[in-house]
Amino acid sequence: MDATPDGPASHRAVLDEVGPRLRRLRDRHGLTLAALSEETGISKSTLSRLESGQRRPSLELLLPLARTYRVALDELVGAPAVGDPRVRMTSRAMRDGGTSVALTQGLGPLQAYKMVIPDRGTDPDLRTHEGYEWLYVLAGRLRLVLAGHDLVLGPGEAAEWDTRTPHWFGSADGRPVEVLSLFGKQGERMHVVAKPKPKPGPET
Repeated sequence: MDATPDGPASHRAVLDEVGPRLRRLRDRHGLTLAALSEETGISKSTLSRLESGQRRPSLELLLPLARTYRVALDELVGAPAVGDPRVRMTSRAMRDGGTSVALTQGLGPLQAYKMVIPDRGTDPDLRTHEGYEWLYVLAGRLRLVLAGHDLVLGPGEAAEWDTRTPHWFGSADGRPVEVLSLFGKQGERMHVVAKPKPKPGPET
């Protein structure tokens, strides 16, 4: 007999996503395993096994992680809301002073966020991690440093890249920048299609 949507198969799928979700949260907060270990009291090896899926999450491990990341426990686990598909959007403070609002419930391979990015200075701290990211600027001017490129994006402009490429982004003019972000695990490339501009008609 096939498992029901709320049966064992569904539970396994939720648990299988906890590790990648924990890794994405750590990347979002700019934490190393050593720094996270200091904040939570959980050993680096245990944190690494949690993120890789080699260890199943337990309440005693998830509670300090939820406190550190400032997320509700059910959001950390990604437990689906019963009968209500609406996303509970809650603003979260980022370590650099910006804010992030999750626009998805974290159940699928792609995650969407609305972020307000503060002034991060003019000295880029390039980082790499697994995944693929797409950014769309809603308001303000975004500076994006990607490997050998140093770009400025304005409202209505977008960029996408493999996050294994050294990258950094922040305000281009010292004022906050508002962006939409799609983030996927390794190999999950975004396919964002813009509405084509109408072709000019024949001159009369």
